[in-house]
Order: sequence, then C-alpha cells, then structure tokens
Amino acid sequence: MRICDLAKELMTTGKELLALLQARGCTARSTQANLTPELEQYLRDEIQRIYYGDASADEQPVGTEPVATEEPEVPPAETDAADEPQATPAESSAPAEPEADSVSADEPPSADEGPRTLAIKGHVVVKDFADMLDVKPNILITALMGLNVFASINMKIEFKVAQKVAEKFGVSLEHEKKAPPPQPKPQPKPDTSAPDSKDDLQVRPPVVTFMGHVDHGKTSLLDYIRKAHVAAGESGGITQSIGAYQVDYDGRTITFLDTPGHEAFTAMRARGANLTDIAIIVIAADDGIMPQTKEAIQHAQAAKVAMVIAINKCDVRSANPDRVKRQLQQMELTPEEWGGDLLTCQVSATTGDGINQLLELILLQAEMLELKANPRRKASGFVIESQLEAGRGPTANILVANGTLQLNDAIVSECSWGRVKAMINDQGASVRTAGPSATVKVLGLTSVPDPGSEFHVYKNDREARQVADERAAAKRLKELQGEASDRTMTIEELLQETSGSDKRTLKVILKTDVLGSLEAIQNSLEAIQSDKVGLEIISSAVGNITSNDVALASASKALILGFHVGKEGGANADAKREGVEIRLHSVIFEMIDDVKNLMTGLLDPIVKQHINGQAAIRQIFDMGKRGKVAGCMCLKGRITLKGHARLKRNDDIIYEGKIASLRRFQNEVSEVREGQECGIVLDRFTQIEEGDIIESYEIEKVAQTL
Repeated sequence: MRICDLAKELMTTGKELLALLQARGCTARSTQANLTPELEQYLRDEIQRIYYGDASADEQPVGTEPVATEEPEVPPAETDAADEPQATPAESSAPAEPEADSVSADEPPSADEGPRTLAIKGHVVVKDFADMLDVKPNILITALMGLNVFASINMKIEFKVAQKVAEKFGVSLEHEKKAPPPQPKPQPKPDTSAPDSKDDLQVRPPVVTFMGHVDHGKTSLLDYIRKAHVAAGESGGITQSIGAYQVDYDGRTITFLDTPGHEAFTAMRARGANLTDIAIIVIAADDGIMPQTKEAIQHAQAAKVAMVIAINKCDVRSANPDRVKRQLQQMELTPEEWGGDLLTCQVSATTGDGINQLLELILLQAEMLELKANPRRKASGFVIESQLEAGRGPTANILVANGTLQLNDAIVSECSWGRVKAMINDQGASVRTAGPSATVKVLGLTSVPDPGSEFHVYKNDREARQVADERAAAKRLKELQGEASDRTMTIEELLQETSGSDKRTLKVILKTDVLGSLEAIQNSLEAIQSDKVGLEIISSAVGNITSNDVALASASKALILGFHVGKEGGANADAKREGVEIRLHSVIFEMIDDVKNLMTGLLDPIVKQHINGQAAIRQIFDMGKRGKVAGCMCLKGRITLKGHARLKRNDDIIYEGKIASLRRFQNEVSEVREGQECGIVLDRFTQIEEGDIIESYEIEKVAQTL
C-alpha cells in the first residue's frame, strides 16, 4: 500500500505519516512510496495511539529496515501469541489486511454489559460519538453509510440519525436534560501525582533569584556572570520583566531569575520569590537598604526560601558594607561574620570582585538544601512570563520544576493548553527536551497563560483540551455569578455607565507586550489616588494596538496607552480619522507620570481674583455720541488698563467688563496710582453715577493637583 492511500484510509495527512516514518529512521521522502506490511501496521498502530489513546495490542517493534527471521522476537506483553506458529513474510503480508478487517468488523456489544443509555444535547460530532459508543470511527462511518449518510470524522450528525446508529450497537440514545451546572471538580494530574522513588530522584540545578531595590545592580551582576550585555538593552536601564538564564560554574548548572526592582513590579517580585530555591538580595553598598529591598526580603521570608545577601558596588568610594550589615542587624537578620546564619558576600559588578565567592556560596547553599527531582517523569512547573508574539502566537517562558518536557507534549496551564511545537532556551537555540530547573520559551499554546500559574503535561491532546475547557467553563461561571470584576466591558455598557456621571474620568485602553508588565502597570495606575478625577481602564490585553482598539477608544472616548508594543497596519490611520490619541512608552515610571499629567489636565483650573485698586467717580462728563467719561480719584492700589473692571453701587455689582480708555489729563496711560485723578471710559456702559466705585482686578487660573 502507498503512503497516500493509507493516509486517506486513516483520515490523516501524508505529511504526518512521513514524519512518523522519518522518526523511525526510514528514508521515505514521498507519499507515493510503497509500504512494507510491517511499516503499514506500525503506522496504523501509531495513528491509533495518537488520536484515540489505545495502541493496538499486536504492536511489535519495527526497525528501520524490516528483516524477517525464522523466529522473530516476541515482546513480553504478548506471551499468548508466542505459542502460535510463526508465519513467513510472504504468508503474513497477504492476509494482514483482511485479518485486520475481520477483527474490526461490526462487533456486537458484549451480552454481559447489557443495554446502555447515552444522553446528548442534539447534533454530535462523529469522532466524539464513536468515543461515546466505544467503537472505532471507521466502524461508525461504515454504519452511517448503511443509512445513506456520508460523513467524515469531524462532521456533525443529527440526533435522529445518531439514534438509529446507536440502536445497531445496542445503545439507547436520549436528549440530555438541562440541569444546573455542577461545581467543577479539581482535575487530577495523572502524570505528576505519583510519588517519586528515591532511586529516580537526581540532583537538580538550584533556581536562584536576584531581588532588590531598583538600580542596585541586579542585572549588572547577572550580566557579568553571563558575560553578556543584558542591562544595556533594558529600556531606561531598568529590568521590566522576569528574565531567566542558565550558567555553568565549576561543572554545575545554576538557573538564574532576574526580577524587576521598581515599586510597580511588586507582584512580579513576589512571583519570583515563589518560584525559586535561593534568593540573592542585592544591596548597594553606597545606598544601603531601601524600600524595595525590605519588600524583597519580606517576599523571600514569606516564600521560605534561603537568602544570600550580595553587597554590591563595593568598588565605589562611598561604599560602606558595615552600614549595610548594621541595617540587616536592625531587621533581625544577623550576618554570619557577626555570629548569625545569614550568608553575605561583598561583590562588584563592575570589576568582578567577589563573583566567584558568590557562586560558591550558591552551590554550598544548594548542597545544604539537597535539591532533587525526577527527570524520568512527565514535566510540571510554572509559567514565568507569557506574551503574544507576532509570527509565533501565544508563547510562555516556563520553569520546569520536575520531570522532563519534550517536544509534542500536551501541556495545560489554567485555561490554556497546547502541544509543544518548539522550545527555545535562553541562548535563543531550539532544544528538544528541558529537564528539571531548565527555563525555556514554549510555542504551540492556544492562548496566553497567566504568569505564575502551574503547568502540567497530560497524556494526549484530548485529555488536555478537556481539562482546559472545564477550567474555562468554571471561570465563565464565576464571571456570570459576579465573582470576576476585571471583565472587559462592552461599548453599550460603557455608554450606559458614563451617561449621567458628572465626575471627570480618564479612560484608557492598555496594551503591553507581556502579561507581567500588564499586571504591574495596572496595579500602578489603580494606585493613583484622587478625589477629583477618576481613572478607568476600559480594556487591557497583550499584543500590538489594533483597529479594534481604536474603535473601542473612539466609542468610549478613551486614550490608548502602549507599553513595548507597536501599531498594526491600519491602526494609525484609523486613529487619525477617529481622533483617538495613542501614546507609546518603553519605561514604566514615565508612563505613570504621563497618566498623572493627563489626569491633572482634566481638572478645571482654580480661578482666583486679585484686586489691583479702587477708584471713586467724582464727576461725570457727557461726550455726546462718544459716551460718558467718569472723572475719578484712585483711592487705593492702582487702576490698570489691562485686566478686568467692575462697577459697584451700594455694594451691588452693576457692571463687569473692561476699561475701554484710561487717561490722565490728555494722555492715554496704562495705569493710574493711588491719589491720582484720571478719566475712565467703561467698555459699552454709560449708566454711571457719581459716588460709584470702579474696581480694577485680574483673574489668575491656578492648575489643580490630584
């Protein structure tokens, strides 16, 4: 049989069969190549195992070039078949296919099982219906053809047709009754729940996290260790996502995590502490312990991980390591040199002093912790960071905590699942496996998982999809019950909510490159406190700015903020046409300051009046068509031509406007001081009387603060 003919029969593609053959070492390059009976049976069993999970019972190992022997080896699992006489290759090749057909003919259900009853909602997919009936899809398709229904494995069939087919297999079919959704049960983790034996456990590399205050040299230390230039590539010189790297030292491997130090990344520091075995608290010798340093120590203590203090910048003149140790003593953390158990090391990321001692302390601490894992089991671990990359789709940087992750493994992380299509290590090279404590970027997920979430490997795609779908259904149920408050609002809901609201609100649509940055920026924006103006994040997502974002911003009169993202084709033109403002940033604190300035700009300025002076009208001169001139005496202050003027009569304001003309004798002047006489003509007002008071004042607008 040719490969293409077998692909049609098995309802798959010739490329997939070629890939299976090449994985076995065969040199077939075309789907027109002929198959030996042994390779044909091997492909049938492999497709059965991949798609339906139950490999054929008569599967025998096949070499790259099948060679028939007089007494072929029989696997231990097939002892019953060993007693039967072995057939020659010529005899086995001819009846192989009819024999398989005879086995897969219409098998009546076992009489011991009795009639079964299945409930379906309505239309059902042929593949799923075959699983329900516990028959092979090709048998079900044959039964449908007997009813003049020609359907493929992925097509849906009606309930009446399914009912007739089910009767042939002794199964009663009925409509599924609507019932309240049951509470989701925790999904079992079959591949990771079994305990590891002592023989399987092996020493694994330690996972080390650099934590500390911003600009204390965390990334520079790691940069020196890796002999790379990571810090120079960070926007603004600060780390804004969790980086993961592996370093070899003294014949052993160490996995490093670099967390941000800016106050906006509190959640990411906490996540880094929870994923690690040893926390390196980096403290600058010239600055000492700062707010984010205390917070990093608290995260490490809460996660109950071993701590090592790295006193950095010891090469600068103002360095004072003893002051850092005194500050640690005040926090009840006694250094080892002072009789405590806290390991400290003085280092310099510039000169490299103390770096080797720091690495030796890490390996010493790892030996004391006795870190072990089982590389022979299915992988499990945590998502460090995730994002939506152009050309790659959803990707996730993961840390393998136990087991070994391999290509084509079916993984699930919360509501996201997928088959591992590719793995990229920290050096940018593609790898096929990732052992314990390894960090890789995984491609092939259906959606972007949340950072910090666990991932597990399942048996096959069907089981992984089922677990992810059930988790997604449980999440939707919580949203319907009102437990999820961060749901993205529709345009109608936005318009209904904004109507009738007098409070000024800055509405933003937030787009970032990774979920970790999205979480940090959201927390920072929500932390902006103001009773005068509100901030509302209408929508937040990972990825570039699209035309849909512009449409939503236009409908809700919102501003689009982008962090480390670009604009997709057409988004810029749509924004200009709709009058939507897009602001792109690469440093988080610059974005926060920009948002604060925008919120301040929404506030109306405070209007203050400064009275310059007063003048009393002593005599009125009627100039005919040119109006009336008020002969005045400046009582206090000064009367200015610029600014504003008001006319008071018995403490009542009669007129507010401007002075059209101000003269002293025959000369036009700009101001008249106290004790001087002047002539004043008010702009378009002549109803003046003797004894009225003219006030000159200026209006000052003062910008409000949040």
